[in-house]
Amino acid sequence: MNKKQKKTLLRIICSAVLLILLRFLPVTGIIRFFLYMIPYLLIGYDVLRKAFKGIKNRQPMDESLLMCVATMGAIILGLYEDGTGGRGDYVEAVAVMLFYQIGEWFQSVAVGKSRRNITELMDIRPDYANIETENGIEQVDPDEVETGTIIYVKPGEKIPIDGIVISGSGSLDTAALTGESLPRNISEGDEVISGCINLTTPLRIRTTKEFGESTVSKILDLVENASSRKSKSENFITRFARVYTPAVVFSALALALLPPLFRICAMGLAPMWGSYIYRALSFLVISCPCALVVSIPLTFFAGIGGASHAGILIKGSNYLETLSEVDTVVFDKTGTLTKGSFEVDGVHHSPIEESALIEIAALAESASTHPISQSLIKAYGAKPDRSRVTDIEEIAGQGIKARIDGKDIAVGNTKLMKAVGAFYIECPDDTGTIIHVSEDGKYMGHIVISDIVKPNSGEAISRLKAYGVQKTVMLTGDASKIADKVASELHVDEVHSELLPADKVSIVDRLITEHQGKGKLAFVGDGINDAPVLSRADIGIAMGAMGSDAAIEAADIVLMDDDPLKTADAIRIAGKTMRIVKENIVFAIGIKILCLLFSALGLAGMWLAVFADVGVMIICVLNSIRALLDPGRKAKKA
Repeated sequence: MNKKQKKTLLRIICSAVLLILLRFLPVTGIIRFFLYMIPYLLIGYDVLRKAFKGIKNRQPMDESLLMCVATMGAIILGLYEDGTGGRGDYVEAVAVMLFYQIGEWFQSVAVGKSRRNITELMDIRPDYANIETENGIEQVDPDEVETGTIIYVKPGEKIPIDGIVISGSGSLDTAALTGESLPRNISEGDEVISGCINLTTPLRIRTTKEFGESTVSKILDLVENASSRKSKSENFITRFARVYTPAVVFSALALALLPPLFRICAMGLAPMWGSYIYRALSFLVISCPCALVVSIPLTFFAGIGGASHAGILIKGSNYLETLSEVDTVVFDKTGTLTKGSFEVDGVHHSPIEESALIEIAALAESASTHPISQSLIKAYGAKPDRSRVTDIEEIAGQGIKARIDGKDIAVGNTKLMKAVGAFYIECPDDTGTIIHVSEDGKYMGHIVISDIVKPNSGEAISRLKAYGVQKTVMLTGDASKIADKVASELHVDEVHSELLPADKVSIVDRLITEHQGKGKLAFVGDGINDAPVLSRADIGIAMGAMGSDAAIEAADIVLMDDDPLKTADAIRIAGKTMRIVKENIVFAIGIKILCLLFSALGLAGMWLAVFADVGVMIICVLNSIRALLDPGRKAKKA
């Protein structure tokens, strides 16, 4: 608790003790009035001050005014009873103000806890950067570090600025960015982003950006400004409160005046002013819209915080609300559902061990920087021994010829096999790149290289359908055979292949037109090549966006790693958040309408009014905090 919360708690305790003691003091009249004013002013002076300040600024219609009118009216009724020979009751006035402050204190603690949780989850802002000076390693403000500077990151320290590792290797804790506990291994030449924690050996990093343009700064700015983009529900509650508050004030005034006047004029009965004024005061307390005004923004805030903990950055509660209405998800293929890099997918028709054939191909391709060559070297799993390779000849459009261990090796397509006289075998699986290999003119088999589907892509599609998504679509520039194979493997509902970037926009336009009046459409892409489509969709989701400026700028939602499951997680969190919002709205309005009816009929007093205001607000706030929790994610990790 902060100082203000501790001070408020002390006032609550002191006022409650005084209220209990006064119940046992045998005092009456004006002395009784002044004694009860002590706990009333102790607990309510700030509410009174806020109400009078609102009147002074010509913005009086808020809950503070309602509480002041209700409690001061109850005090006036007590004075009236004292003046007519009765025993004035001031307990309800003090108790209403006391319980109102208890509710406000509880709300303050809950909101503060939510903010602290989010702050802890996103505690990725570095305090300093280590640079080399004439006097050794010196700590400086990250803002002072220029692009191209060599910085040192010791074990246990946060990487302050995006850069490239120039010496050192080890593991990074990326949990604050991606939500995943598995460390990321890095070595020389790898790009690293700010906000990660170095777990092992010291690293020397050459910065590639200024601190203000680094990933950590962009993420923190995104999260801090998310609350400025309000959802339709929040805007409705704001407009509702502006109309609702004056409406209930005039309704309470009518309840206090009209029934007594009707009794006098139409029925010739006693007006019963005290009874109807008491009803009107209870009506005012019940009508306070605190539960809605507080719990709805808090729910969205907690939902955005829970998503941040899972490595999902949502730029505003309006996007969170729209995401909950998504029933069509369109995926880019390369880099989103697939890894976006070539990998060895299989070895066929080889008379030797698979590893031996890959070794031959890797040695032949060892001098090339082509992506296919690099994939073969990666599959080999070691640095090729170039001393075994001579007479390398690269033949454009065919492949590579070389001598390895004194043997003539050819690695390439069917044209190269024909050129060297090797009797090759066609691959029945033509949904990848086929690399044929021959040795001294003898065919040794072929290697299939493909863009591999990510391990979680199939489960992501399955979960999306379980969470209410009606249609999944895949867009790609690849050939139809490759696209159809991936779509069939993942059970995607609709696939469009051989597309140019403009074609993707056209298809998304058509899908949105078809869905007008139905659900929303989300597009999931890598955030760099798909910026036009990300902007056109109802919701643009950039995947695997660690360090990608284009992704953070173009998308409405940014997934901080390349796991497709995060798309399903985002939709689940959005759906849960909106369910909580609707629960709070229905519960708060339902209870208030019921209690307002009881109050108007004289069946509810101040104590029920306190529950309808403070009790409902506490229940709604507790319900809102659930949005910060994500049991589905814990279950997935377990």
